[in-house]
Amino acid sequence: MILEPLFACGDAVRVIRNVRNDGTYPGQATGTVLVRRGSVGYVHHVGVFLLDQLIYAVHFLDADNRIIGCREHELIAADVPWVHNRFERGDRVTPRLALAINGAVSVQPGAVGEVLAVIREPESTADYHVLFGERLLNVPESALDEIALAEPTVA
Repeated sequence: MILEPLFACGDAVRVIRNVRNDGTYPGQATGTVLVRRGSVGYVHHVGVFLLDQLIYAVHFLDADNRIIGCREHELIAADVPWVHNRFERGDRVTPRLALAINGAVSVQPGAVGEVLAVIREPESTADYHVLFGERLLNVPESALDEIALAEPTVA
């Protein structure tokens, strides 16, 4: 099988999901976000992993000048329209208004939810899968507010 890279050295690309350290990036703890979703970088090198996967070494100038290995499905061309999202997986949010299913209110403003997934379509705003208690809802970004973290108290 011959792998044909979609991007070439020098191409500007955008990463479509947060890239976390899988343990192979030195000096950072496993799980640390290395590059945020939407960041633009430049293809530095194209390599092959396990004979069937293309890996792009992408130079992210705005992410501490890091060169990160990215799989092709994690990248789009930098000039493709991009809509930034306010929330990420794990963020705690609250609805701005009552959320209803088939006309019955299921979540009130002030309820605390956790973002489980960011749902993006090109050229549209983000929606989120948010877990409120035991109920998972698909909520548009415009219906959510962030929850301010409590300030630590000093004794």
